[in-house]
Amino acid sequence: MSETEVTELIAALRAGQLSIDEVAEQFRRRAWPATRRRAPATYQDWAGQQDIEVDVPGSYDDVTAAYDRGELTSEQYRVLSDAIAGAIGAPGQLERDGAENQS
Repeated sequence: MSETEVTELIAALRAGQLSIDEVAEQFRRRAWPATRRRAPATYQDWAGQQDIEVDVPGSYDDVTAAYDRGELTSEQYRVLSDAIAGAIGAPGQLERDGAENQS
């Protein structure tokens, strides 16, 4: 597995180098890549999306994978998920996502 900012922050949390509050604050401040596919406009687009989805490095997928591997407690996962949700809903993130969806 390649290291991303997200996996590095989770590793620092696990090693006791950062607190859950510090990691959550970093998660609130970063831009999160979209992990959902756009709605297909044509049948060809739909057919192309039928392949198995691949995790997006540096995204919420890294947090979910860490939880699934037992590297985060359910409370840590909840705190980090809430921080990510807040970051994704922030005005700057919404504007950036809107610009990406138009390209």
